Amino acid sequence: GNSRQFAFRMSHRKFEAPRHGSLGFLPRKRCRRHRGRIRSFPKDDASKPCHLTAFMAYKAGMTHILREVNRAGSMLNKQETVEPVTILEAPPMVVVGMVGYMETPKGLRALTTVWASFLADSVKRRFYKNWYRSKKKAFSSHANKEEGENTDLEKELERMCKYCQVIRVLAHTQIEKCKLRQKKAHLMEIQINGGGSVADKVKYGKELFEHKVPVDAVFQQNEMIDTIAVTKGKGYEGVVTRWGVTRLPRKTHRGLRKVACVGAWHPARIQYSVARAGQNGYHHRTEINKKIYRIGKAARPSGDGKQGGAKPKIHPNASTEADLTAKAITPMGGFPHYGEVNEDYVMIKGGVPGPKKRVVTLRKTLIPQTSRAANEEITLKFIDTSSKFGHGRFQTSAEKRKFYGK
Repeated sequence: GNSRQFAFRMSHRKFEAPRHGSLGFLPRKRCRRHRGRIRSFPKDDASKPCHLTAFMAYKAGMTHILREVNRAGSMLNKQETVEPVTILEAPPMVVVGMVGYMETPKGLRALTTVWASFLADSVKRRFYKNWYRSKKKAFSSHANKEEGENTDLEKELERMCKYCQVIRVLAHTQIEKCKLRQKKAHLMEIQINGGGSVADKVKYGKELFEHKVPVDAVFQQNEMIDTIAVTKGKGYEGVVTRWGVTRLPRKTHRGLRKVACVGAWHPARIQYSVARAGQNGYHHRTEINKKIYRIGKAARPSGDGKQGGAKPKIHPNASTEADLTAKAITPMGGFPHYGEVNEDYVMIKGGVPGPKKRVVTLRKTLIPQTSRAANEEITLKFIDTSSKFGHGRFQTSAEKRKFYGK
């Protein structure tokens, strides 16, 4: 009996320490999808009118703003502060369809999908791997059917009203407006919340068909939202960078950026919870509680003022009450690795996951926001538009010309 007691006594460790890296994010491998997927939508509130709960935007880059803090009781109250912000370019999204879901004991089940009669080429590309070689027949028979009496559509909408509990619209981005070299639009389902009955939601969704939904129809300034995106990929990385374990002492044989012991003799396998080297980044992440500091209107909406090759007048969407300079949000020389932001934009405090040009899904918050920071009214005094490439000294090219006396 005595020897059995000793067989199961584990060795002690010299120093206690919490583990490095969360196991909640396993497996740390490359994400299957490029677009951030909404895993849960906000809870439906029948007392509110019908509204959409998400949107998609493209990450342009970061800048900083100056504002006066308006938070009673804070040390910074009535003081000025400089904060980092991310700019996301968000041209209006186009609604092209609707999906109805039934609630079953196993979760939601899609009952039926209806599509609008016209789909832009940018979204049809989404249904092909190779667009230029294809016959481009997607939805062509569907459009022909629409020309006659569209009884199928009405029948499906009635089925939705009768059987479904959750209604989501299919909406795609207008990626061609962002000048990103990519022409294939991103398509997603956006849940319709609010409205007294399912019939109200179906009617609301049907009225949006083929309509452009701007970002300010979904979100407001000062609102807290969540960002969902795939993070910046870093490739195969070692255990110190990937898990944040401690480096070994300098004199260690065969390298020191390692884990000293990857497990006991028995169990004679490596446990899943031991930190190992491998893929870092390009993981799907949802970050909550990002505050919207400003929703700007398009500086140069595409399609106006193209006569004679002259650039259209800009709509100064980076001016504030304190800084009346007529300037757009694009910094001098453009956003590095992105270019100009000419469409509507959303300014969010802090960072968002992913590199420049990546599509970011914005979602309404899942939790009622009650904190002081969430309810604070934001009034910007100044938005920095100096060059983000080098030591930016000038806010506008006019200011630079004036300084050099040209």
